[in-house]
This record gives sequence, structure tokens and C-alpha cells, in this order.
Amino acid sequence: MHGSGPGPAPLAYPADLHGDRRVLRMYSAEGRILGGRLLEIPPARATEVDQALTETFADPAVALVHVRAVEYGCFMLEAQRLP
Repeated sequence: MHGSGPGPAPLAYPADLHGDRRVLRMYSAEGRILGGRLLEIPPARATEVDQALTETFADPAVALVHVRAVEYGCFMLEAQRLP
């Protein structure tokens, strides 16, 4: 039956992708870079990335955020604003 289950788990930053330094790169709906934010958070405190993403999406101009590793610029994941 539709809607009878507990529903999906809340979305959260996957702690196993975390490292000591990550960059949040913010984009507009048109694909323009709006800025970036350096995070220096040890893996043991990876849940703090969720708070940083919440703060980032407080800006209504931000449509999506790329999370990248600092050392090599590797793309880790994309977070999108919920409709």
C-alpha cells in the first residue's frame, strides 16, 4: 500500500566519503559558480558537513552544491535543493 511504510531515511552527507578537507562549490540554477567554502573537519566530525550544506542552501540563489576533495579537486558528490 502506498504510503504505509516508514518512508526514506533522511538524507545526510555520507561520512565514508569524508576527509579532513573538502570544498563546497555553489552553483545557481543557470550553472554559474556562486562561490565556494572550504571545510576543514576531521572524519570523526563528518556530520558537521550536513550543517554546512544547510547553511549554504539558506541562500535562495544556490540551486546545487558540488563537494570536492581539496588535494586533487576530485568530485565527491552533488547536493541539490529540494523542490
